[in-house]
Amino acid sequence: MKNFVIDETGWVEGVCRVPSPNFDARPENEVVSLIVIHNISLPPGEYGGPGILELFTNRLDPDAHPAYAPLRGLRVSAHFLIRRGGELIQFVSAHHRAWHAGVSCFRGRERCNDFSIGIELEGTDFEPFTLAQYETLDGLLRACAKAHPITDITGHAHIAPQRKTDPGPFFDWSRLPSSFRIVKS
Repeated sequence: MKNFVIDETGWVEGVCRVPSPNFDARPENEVVSLIVIHNISLPPGEYGGPGILELFTNRLDPDAHPAYAPLRGLRVSAHFLIRRGGELIQFVSAHHRAWHAGVSCFRGRERCNDFSIGIELEGTDFEPFTLAQYETLDGLLRACAKAHPITDITGHAHIAPQRKTDPGPFFDWSRLPSSFRIVKS
């Protein structure tokens, strides 16, 4: 298991930081209690390139690849990205609201960005994630739970079922620490 520490400013110590402008303050007195798992690859099905970082920092050229055209003008982010090899990249402080969930609802509460941390896994709905990704995810989940009173973990598909399918059928929910409540409905 990897050991990560989230400092008092909400940043994980010793990992790559690629600050995104796509964040804002959480509502006053909001408690961060949810983690949302996503998957992403840009271009779709290709790994290791700069596309994800460019998307989350508003530098993605929509003309660079046909799959990028629908992303023109999109302003999104996540708190974290875990690459296929297990590298952890942070875009937004865990204390701020990243723009990862969009129109969403969890257990009757709308606007999941207000009370969640978004973690992207580099991947697709069509193939398994790597052992290195699960090892990094395990350490990151534990660090998030030390920094915030996280109680639940869910997938993007479960908070926006009409719009999203990630993390997809190949995500192995049984690899998550048993100390969290996994909510898939």
